[in-house]
Amino acid sequence: MGGPGAGAASGGATKRAVVLVDHGSRAPEAHAVLDEMAARLRRRLPGRIVEVAHLELAPPSLADAIARCVAAGAREVVVHPYFLAPGTHAGRDVPAQAAEAARRHPGLRVRVTEPLGAHEGIVDAIVERIDRA
Repeated sequence: MGGPGAGAASGGATKRAVVLVDHGSRAPEAHAVLDEMAARLRRRLPGRIVEVAHLELAPPSLADAIARCVAAGAREVVVHPYFLAPGTHAGRDVPAQAAEAARRHPGLRVRVTEPLGAHEGIVDAIVERIDRA
């Protein structure tokens, strides 16, 4: 998992952070996938703080991940629900938990993205998997 400030940049500019949040699982291999995605984002977004969180079943919570971002100097956090569809978790639970966490950190700007959805990149990934089957 990303430690505090993983991927953080130094300097005077406002530090920005990304938190990837999934459902959570009791299976370590499920968490390993999110950790790998976070590592890839750190490489693609140098200078950004990138953390992971889970809604249920395992730490860290979304509130804890946002707190780690703040401790590393973030003033802006973009939360990305790592879900395919805009169901209850992506549409209600993640925004509610993000808003609650933001209230604990005055001056912090927190935004929540849409879930992955029917993005063309997802279609490409599915086609690739079908072709390899």
